[in-house]
Amino acid sequence: MKSKPTISRRTLLKSGSAALGGTLLGGLAAPALAQTSDELTVMIAQPHVGGAKIAAATFEEKTGVKVNIDVIPLGQVYQQVALDQQSGANRYDVFQCWYCTIGAVAANGLGQDITDLIERDKAEIQPDDYIQNVYNPYSLYNGRRFGLPFDGDSHALYYNKEIFERLGEKPPTTWTELNAISARVTEQLKGDGVHGHSLIGLPVPLLNVSTFANRVANFGAEFLDADGNPTLDTPEMLAAAQSIAELAPNASPTPPEVGYTEGLALFLSGKAAMTEGWMDLGINAQQDADSKIKDQWGVLPLPTLDGDASKSRAALNAGWSLCLSSKTEKEELAWEFLKWASGVEMAETMIATNGTGIDPFRRSAVNSEAYVTANAQSQPIVSVALENAMSWPTVPDAPQLLEILSRDLASMLAGNKSPEDTMKGVQRAWDRILG
Repeated sequence: MKSKPTISRRTLLKSGSAALGGTLLGGLAAPALAQTSDELTVMIAQPHVGGAKIAAATFEEKTGVKVNIDVIPLGQVYQQVALDQQSGANRYDVFQCWYCTIGAVAANGLGQDITDLIERDKAEIQPDDYIQNVYNPYSLYNGRRFGLPFDGDSHALYYNKEIFERLGEKPPTTWTELNAISARVTEQLKGDGVHGHSLIGLPVPLLNVSTFANRVANFGAEFLDADGNPTLDTPEMLAAAQSIAELAPNASPTPPEVGYTEGLALFLSGKAAMTEGWMDLGINAQQDADSKIKDQWGVLPLPTLDGDASKSRAALNAGWSLCLSSKTEKEELAWEFLKWASGVEMAETMIATNGTGIDPFRRSAVNSEAYVTANAQSQPIVSVALENAMSWPTVPDAPQLLEILSRDLASMLAGNKSPEDTMKGVQRAWDRILG
């Protein structure tokens, strides 16, 4: 790392550790930094503004250093970081990184290699506390680490108990059952504006590929084989595509137009019997002011092929790290904020607070009393799901690969392509890119 910080690490950490869960920042004396004019600029994706503001506010309270949050739309994060550096603006000291872009961030020199910093500060960071199946995909490229986890994302199946009881339905345990129930609910209740499934199909990789990945993981497929070759044209992958294509006509109206916000609102308003959602959905259902389903929802692991819940496998859907910009002039200060935002105390605070957009990424947090209390129904599922979840590609070409898949999935869900043609076309495109 270049040596350009305007405040030394010794000054920054002179008060040692103690007050806040053993983190070094916890013992900071605010007056020690209150005299400095240092500010940091952190780029954050829109859904995680709530969590970022908590981290920024507590960091400023403890250090006197102001953290400016620059909010970027969900699907534009990597592009904005690249543009910022290519243009020479270099506004960001820390930036949020969708984990599938970690290879691109590293290969294109956007983020710093923080492997040695992690080793230096491992007593504070506690890397063994990260859910390892999250930590490695979220940070590793060619054996070196380029980020620390900030949001550990996977899906579970949420359902509306009142709708199921009214129609005499039982929650599905297989994908075949899920599709059949969705069709029956839509047929019986569409006159009331109720659909069987709130299907997120918007052509943004973080969104419609997440919906698809739930099936990929549970149909026994992987995006790439052990040698890094695409597997889009395998029987398992085709079966996953057929399953989601069959669901689409009996799901939320026009799935390719349904994004995260629309899909969540449909379920919380009681207008969808089911949805596949991130693990903070339970907190939303209980605490959101506009939720119509408080105490009327349930959650299950994702369905399987044979109904055996013990075989359920989650996918690492979305998921975010924080990276140290290669262009920052305040490396040590930015590093301190990065550690704080990804640290033990912040992890527990953010996942137990409604509106942060942050899901578990540390073992201590997912098993904490605060999280168990805040998200009691989902907690047993997420504590297991992330330990064995399927990772998406993280190679440098992953952003391009997933854009192609997302685009073609949207076309399939709109009825413009068959599952067979979709998967064969994506396979050809991925083969060309990966050589």
